Amino acid sequence: MDRETLGQRIRALRIRQGVSQAQLAFPELSDSYISLIESDKRVPAPSVVDLLAAKLNCSATYLVSGVSEDVVDELRVTLDYAEIALSNGAAAEARARFAEVLASADAVALPEMLHQARWGHALALEAAGELEEAISELTALTEQASAEADLDHWAKVHVALSRCLRERGDLSAGVEAAETALRHLVATGADSTDAAVDLGAALLSAFIERGDLVRARQLAAQLVERAERIGSPRARMVAYWEAAYVAEIRGEYDEGVALAERALMLAGDGEDPRNLNRLRVIYAGLLLRAKPDQAARARELLARVRGEISASSSGEIDVAWCLTELARAETALGRPTEAVALAEEALDLLGDAPRRATAGALTVLGEASVRLGRHDRAVEVLTRAATCLEEMESSREAAQAWFDLAEVLAGTGTSDGPRMAAYRRALTCVGV
Repeated sequence: MDRETLGQRIRALRIRQGVSQAQLAFPELSDSYISLIESDKRVPAPSVVDLLAAKLNCSATYLVSGVSEDVVDELRVTLDYAEIALSNGAAAEARARFAEVLASADAVALPEMLHQARWGHALALEAAGELEEAISELTALTEQASAEADLDHWAKVHVALSRCLRERGDLSAGVEAAETALRHLVATGADSTDAAVDLGAALLSAFIERGDLVRARQLAAQLVERAERIGSPRARMVAYWEAAYVAEIRGEYDEGVALAERALMLAGDGEDPRNLNRLRVIYAGLLLRAKPDQAARARELLARVRGEISASSSGEIDVAWCLTELARAETALGRPTEAVALAEEALDLLGDAPRRATAGALTVLGEASVRLGRHDRAVEVLTRAATCLEEMESSREAAQAWFDLAEVLAGTGTSDGPRMAAYRRALTCVGV
């Protein structure tokens, strides 16, 4: 059934209360203007809606939507509960509560609440590892969002879409999502904003994962320059974080550690716990590579992050990355048995879908298996890791995985055929 219009609701309430148009209008408005509103020939400004709501003893929300205050309150409580569940890491519960709001016929008349529920639902899907559904929801949200109306939220939606596409292994689509959005900001003169830095960071991550290190290095320098020009702590934090990632990929671990430490110093109390924990995991990983003698410190930091992730909105993929780096730390500390258990825990979380996080966990599992003398197991999981990365266009990482496999095969005493085949796959991945 069609809902009443705003004008029809005002007229019904006025008649029910025995008030004439002139009485409702006096003294701020004219009775002719009330007549035009009631006949839907004029759309009143928000201030006029507030005025009429006060005179008719109802809420402005009811006048605009036709939804009673009791129903609005119930939906708001459900939405608040869903957001609390998401922030506490209860992705399944958050998903169910957001879906409850989305299924409400009354929510259709409350566009802001409906959009909030769809955004939260998309994040809950991502946190639960349901990447296909999350991508579908985020794609729809990018079509509805407006950079002119809310620049920061518009950027967040595009960043989330790019992130989910990359995690699914569709790196080209992840690049396109971030690049198109960033190009729009540049064209509209909004490139010197925190939103532009966030989108640049998403694009930089996609370049790195795709193995496009030349463009990644160029963009990292541009991000740092742009962030320092903007001057906001958050923009600088994001830029230093991404520049640290580029330094790590290039093997410049000491520089990466220094950049990550600068980023951590700028991370304020209001930073999203999920992003902060990601940064801490990256920093710990850099410590392991740059300063092996500080493996115990890296392990201690990762153990704290693991505890905090359980009480945050971080999804299964973030937890898996933390477990993987923790396994790497255990391997560095000479505890490969513990490393195997952590890597296998990460793989159990991720399931069978090919993802970057899956390949990372397999790689660490392979290294720990070598330490334990389980060469057949190492060959098996490293082959899976390399194949997974190659399928996802992660050429640089795939090449390294095939090279690592070739080195393991060299130590097993197997024939030269499989080892040379792995070397050839590595060279093919880097275009040689």
